[in-house]
Amino acid sequence: MTAQEIGRVVQTQREWFRSGATLDTAYRLRALTRLEACIRRRQQEIETALRQDLGKSGFESYMCETGLVLSELRWMRKRLKALAKPKRVPTPLAHFPACSRVEPSPYGAVLIMSPWNYPFLLTLDPLIDAIAAGNTAVVKPSAYAPHTSALLSRLLAECFPPEYVTVVTGGRRENACLLEERFDLIFFTGSQSVGREVMTRAAEHLTPVILELGGKSPCIVEKSADLKLTARRIVFGKFLNCGQTCVAPDYILCDASVRVPLLECLKAEIRRQFGKEPLKNPHYGKIVNEKHFDRLMGLLDMDKVVCGGESSRSEWRIAPTVLDGVAWEDAVMREEIFGPILPVLTYEDLDQALESIRTRPAPLALYFFTRDRALARRFMARCQFGGGCINDVIVHLATSEMGFGGIGASGMGAYHGAEGFRAFSHYKSVVERGTWLDPPVRYQPYRAVHQRLMRLILR
Repeated sequence: MTAQEIGRVVQTQREWFRSGATLDTAYRLRALTRLEACIRRRQQEIETALRQDLGKSGFESYMCETGLVLSELRWMRKRLKALAKPKRVPTPLAHFPACSRVEPSPYGAVLIMSPWNYPFLLTLDPLIDAIAAGNTAVVKPSAYAPHTSALLSRLLAECFPPEYVTVVTGGRRENACLLEERFDLIFFTGSQSVGREVMTRAAEHLTPVILELGGKSPCIVEKSADLKLTARRIVFGKFLNCGQTCVAPDYILCDASVRVPLLECLKAEIRRQFGKEPLKNPHYGKIVNEKHFDRLMGLLDMDKVVCGGESSRSEWRIAPTVLDGVAWEDAVMREEIFGPILPVLTYEDLDQALESIRTRPAPLALYFFTRDRALARRFMARCQFGGGCINDVIVHLATSEMGFGGIGASGMGAYHGAEGFRAFSHYKSVVERGTWLDPPVRYQPYRAVHQRLMRLILR
């Protein structure tokens, strides 16, 4: 689309929103029902697109993308009427006679910019929340996942008229044109560098933003942890989607006394899950493009590889790789990895590990493996992070019952379920006063008796 065409789309959506059509909860429910039906019809197409873009197997596509979208849809349809209902709140005596309520209302025309690593899930999850809250939406999928982007364009055009939901495809030029427009809210998922640009451009229009970014999410393995189970769960979460997951464990920080047995368990578990030759495993994905493949290969120090390290440039594939003897100063520790490379660092004292994490930017996720739950809770209470798990990884985001979001450098705002509805809603505070009584206390001229009465009411 050209800048002029994008401008007309935004203006059309703003006019449609002002018509009041999206304020009816029944209208929103019908929209969500249409979307669910369309997704169910196109499941094979969705699976094919995700395989073409990221090499995902059908099982992984459903488990990590389509199934989670359908789960969010079912959750939202079931609870939408309750979420959209105004809530009565207590009214101060000074307002008598009156009643007070909080009313959720949509922002208006919103922009949703999604990433390439989970292109179906991370486009439709926020869109579901935006529709449920009563907004219109312009959706901008990532150009790095072209097959899924094209599918989303067809799917959403089948479900919704363009004045309600429009997909804008393309790359940086289209992104720049969209950010020139004045939206009522911007929802962005992606890298910290692009997130800064989005926030800068949004500030020009005083547009609120929700940023879902990333960071180096640590995985602490305390000496009492069940190492076999720990390794199994870490290997699953780290190498899912070929490591291209924003909440994947970025690195392991383990007690020095368990480093050697943990490394052996990690190597055994990689063989168990991916086979002796992971690059020949049809269920193991690929790196999204050549640029990211080259970046990841540049982070590999082959002298520190204890498992994996094999790669295929023609297929953009890198085997699950574990690095040992890594220092905080190494290249692999200076940026978010976002790929199938797992550095292992050690600590001598848990307080030392705590300070190592607290002195760095707040991560999107934090994981703690131990048999001492009380210790884990104390540790996690003293760290800032978006969300996390004790004795597991990444599963905290796979529910509509809890919000998902970052803090500090890893993002701002949250979504999923009720948090998603709230993210795309403004809550109006409304006082409705009766007209049958109008106490003169607040009006001039002020009298001593009125002052005593005011102090009594507002003490």
